Amino acid sequence: MRFEKSFRRVIHVWFRFSRPMTLGARVLVLDPEGRILLVKHTYASGWLFPGGGVEAGETMAQAAAREVREEGNVEIVGEPEFFGFYFNNKASRRDHVGLFVARDVRVLGPRPPDREIAAAQFFPLDALPGDTSAATLARIAEVFHGAARSPYW
Repeated sequence: MRFEKSFRRVIHVWFRFSRPMTLGARVLVLDPEGRILLVKHTYASGWLFPGGGVEAGETMAQAAAREVREEGNVEIVGEPEFFGFYFNNKASRRDHVGLFVARDVRVLGPRPPDREIAAAQFFPLDALPGDTSAATLARIAEVFHGAARSPYW
């Protein structure tokens, strides 16, 4: 029994280093008026869905809720819908992103800019900023317009 537990631990460590993968969560947040929350980071160009990395001991849904609160000052009230899982090969050859759609939310107030987030704002679907990222626009087309789902972010 002890050998088996030790063996499993060794195998787990080996897989961790031989097949490392990063995992993130992004959220398409809709406010009660149907507008989409987008954020602009200080270190990346364009408007994006709020999101970030899944921390150790955290589920993807927990990471999604945490990131929406941190980046947008918005609380996800109901259970977000898991929409899809994507390979983000533009970020690295090991990055994967889960997309959630959150329709039941509470806006806690304006999100002031800081070192990470330059701006967070809700936009009508038909009035998105011109510099919205291509991946964000592609996910919006998948969710709202029935576009074929890509396996790539």
